Amino acid sequence: MTPTRSERAHAKVNLYLHVVGRRNDGYHLLDSLAVFAGAYDLLTAEPAPGLNLALTLGGRFGAGLGREPTGENLVIRAARRLQQALGVATGVALRLDKSLPVASGIGGGSADAAAALRLLARHWAAAGSLDREGMQALALALGADVPVCLAQRPARMRGIGEVLDVAPALPPCALVLVNCGLAVPTPVVFGARAPGFREPATLPAAWSDAAAMAADLTRLHNDLQPAAIALCPPIADVLAAIAAQPGCLLARMSGSGATCFGLFAWPEQADAAAVVLARPDWWVWSGLMLSNALPSDATVL
Repeated sequence: MTPTRSERAHAKVNLYLHVVGRRNDGYHLLDSLAVFAGAYDLLTAEPAPGLNLALTLGGRFGAGLGREPTGENLVIRAARRLQQALGVATGVALRLDKSLPVASGIGGGSADAAAALRLLARHWAAAGSLDREGMQALALALGADVPVCLAQRPARMRGIGEVLDVAPALPPCALVLVNCGLAVPTPVVFGARAPGFREPATLPAAWSDAAAMAADLTRLHNDLQPAAIALCPPIADVLAAIAAQPGCLLARMSGSGATCFGLFAWPEQADAAAVVLARPDWWVWSGLMLSNALPSDATVL
């Protein structure tokens, strides 16, 4: 019998996000440096009878996903597309333990879909496999953030998110992630964005340390942040609270919000900040920024 398998869906963090243009079909063209934090959702898979695809939700934020029809969940959509692409004649029972906030600008749904593709590619390996291009095409069909979440390593994102270039070499550093508990729909934020476009960023091949990286990032922007703050003023309170923490090198919103991050040189600084930032209605996480290796420790409050 196929054993239970699991896969982590790590939070994606946009260290900057420039809107550089717009396609004729309405999709915005972006330039962004995406990294991943140690915070994650956990997806597990077990065999199921017939072709049935089942999803059980758990974790702190599982109830937030439970309000949408199961068939519209990105995990199930990813499973269905891969099942069809491989011609698999068996089903799977999935469980998603949702520890990342929903609709929060850290790619939670996209990361979950990407985790489903990785997990089920192993689970159904006996039925065949897709090459890298095939998996990337499946990922892009599910959403613009899914390709970068499929690789789950730092990348320079361009186009609508499907063009992935090598990121600068990143120094060791730590992050604090804070979400105020309010969802900000991505289409609404893009619709409220100030008109005009920004130039793509100029990045070095590497940063010597976290302070050098933060100094360069400070000159860049998240072009969606002002619109998100106008729609959800508590984001400004979160950013101010993060920026006030000792050792914080940069405070900025990720993606379309509402999750914000603080960049720190040392994990001890990030952990101390997380303790101070903890609120009953806020989600707060601290830990290492991932390179290609998973962190050995992280703190969730």
